[in-house]
Amino acid sequence: MNDSEHGTDKRVKTIVGAVLLLWLAVALILGANHAFVGGPGALPLPILAGVLAPILVFLIGFWTVSPFRDFVMSIDLPVMAGIQAWRFAGLGFIALYAYGVLPGLFAWPAGLGDMAIGITAPMVILALRRHPAFAAGRLFWIWNLFGMLDLVVAVSLGALSAVLGIGISAEITTFPMGTMPLVLIPAFLVPVFLMLHIASLLQARRLAAAGKVCSWTEPRFRCDPVEAMHRA
Repeated sequence: MNDSEHGTDKRVKTIVGAVLLLWLAVALILGANHAFVGGPGALPLPILAGVLAPILVFLIGFWTVSPFRDFVMSIDLPVMAGIQAWRFAGLGFIALYAYGVLPGLFAWPAGLGDMAIGITAPMVILALRRHPAFAAGRLFWIWNLFGMLDLVVAVSLGALSAVLGIGISAEITTFPMGTMPLVLIPAFLVPVFLMLHIASLLQARRLAAAGKVCSWTEPRFRCDPVEAMHRA
């Protein structure tokens, strides 16, 4: 990497970091002002917008801004899998269900799905480091797709619970998910996790198409062409 490319890479990282901080600050301000709170029995459109808008911006940026696309395709796969390990905190949804704060229709699928991803994330990291072909393999795709499905199902069931009021009693809905601090989950964390899954799959697709093999070379995860190996 020459000085120009290094400078561009550094600027992109700075901009991405600043955007993430700004996004978090906006979510905090809107959450504190109850901007994500919907009416009783209404579809939680503000929360749905908070989930979908960042994903849309991410995809538009990826397909239209080449420096950002290069940045996304350069993020270490083990790092992205490691961040997903935080989803074991989905246990908190089940705890809130036990205390009558969240409905079971939302809490159980969302909690167990997140915990499944969080528990298996270290195994995925280990597989990426020990088995180079894993990055472009079927199991890696399945893990990421399941992680995305879990988030989509959780958001969908959360919206359904808000409308129907299904829970221990008619008064228990996903209303608390629109208030601080829980609102930061759908308004910030869920889109981040989805972006990481999407970035992982985009990298996996490129690796499979380009015929590359990945390995852990301190201090980062590297993917190199193996065309010469195939010719041999």
